[in-house]
Amino acid sequence: MSFKLLIAAALVLLGSRCAVADVLDKTKDVGGITVHYKVVLPNGYDPGKAYPAVLAFSGGAQTMDTVERTVERNWRAEAERRGYIVVVPAAPKEGVFFEEGARIFPEFLTALLGDYKIRNNKFHIAGVSNGGISAFHIAASYPQYFISVTGFPGYLPQANEARTRKLANLCLYLHVGELDSDWLPGMELMYDQFRDAGLKVRFTVEKGQHHRLETFENEGAARLFDQFEEARKGCGK
Repeated sequence: MSFKLLIAAALVLLGSRCAVADVLDKTKDVGGITVHYKVVLPNGYDPGKAYPAVLAFSGGAQTMDTVERTVERNWRAEAERRGYIVVVPAAPKEGVFFEEGARIFPEFLTALLGDYKIRNNKFHIAGVSNGGISAFHIAASYPQYFISVTGFPGYLPQANEARTRKLANLCLYLHVGELDSDWLPGMELMYDQFRDAGLKVRFTVEKGQHHRLETFENEGAARLFDQFEEARKGCGK
């Protein structure tokens, strides 16, 4: 093969790599706390372009194993296709993100805004189970960084009047399984509390689902991104 053909082949290969989205493994020191996290980049990612972004949390102990599972089940395919950046951190040794792990905020958010061009400098925030609790906890603590909050399932811990008011300007989405007897009653009460406070909230009970909501996985993940688009337009109102 001639030199010119080799160069041409290399350029084609480089272009194809740029057109394919990446899932990056990242580590950052935030105030002396080491945070490991995944970043999903959209297809054809251009670092000079601003993208909508999601800060997402996994469930359970929020280990890297649970992060990897939620990336594949809930986030990667739709983020790549729709042009979103999705960041999913694993809990540091200090604890999960509605407990001591929350100490990385808001510095972690400002660091992400420095690393990536985020549309309007605001994120959607979402999570499953403990991740949903984390999402509401962080959003109520630093609402200026967010557009919407989604728990599938998830709720606001320590939901006093002052913390509830912090969510007033955000679009809120609550989802719980019809067969999730441990979480359903509490999330029904959460929905009533939000609605009575005049918050912009949507609530669905997912038919035939237990605690893990398979209705939001794989093809069903499109519903999460539909909600983000709705929130961008003002919660559909």
